[in-house]
Amino acid sequence: MAKILGIDYGKIITGLSITDEKQIFAFGLDAIFTKNLMKFLKNFLVYEKIEKIVVGLPKKLNNQKEISVETDIQKFISKFHVKYPKIIIERVDERFTSKMAFDTMIKLGLKKKKKKKVILNQISATIILQSYLSLSKTKKKN
Repeated sequence: MAKILGIDYGKIITGLSITDEKQIFAFGLDAIFTKNLMKFLKNFLVYEKIEKIVVGLPKKLNNQKEISVETDIQKFISKFHVKYPKIIIERVDERFTSKMAFDTMIKLGLKKKKKKKVILNQISATIILQSYLSLSKTKKKN
């Protein structure tokens, strides 16, 4: 079975996560500069069989889309879809993922300021992907 890639798209840094082959667990993969995302994916997809990507959907507390970031995400999705039309793209509400990721970092005792943003994005991508996996399992049961 192919894996699923999770993306926490950011204006500067994008967090990435990936599932195991059985698509049960999400693992942090990397966090890269967003300007290098397409180049990274081009190289990455040569070695990994990915059937789907799950991209975080930024929303405000009132459930409205966060337009400032969403425009950039839509551009990325369009570009990706043209280059890789066979890979399915799904969206998942990413509200509170940064807060949950930050809380996780505190619990782990991470203190290095330099790496905080990189780790935060990677953890957020993992939370987005694990949320997707959990929702998928719930839908299959019903």
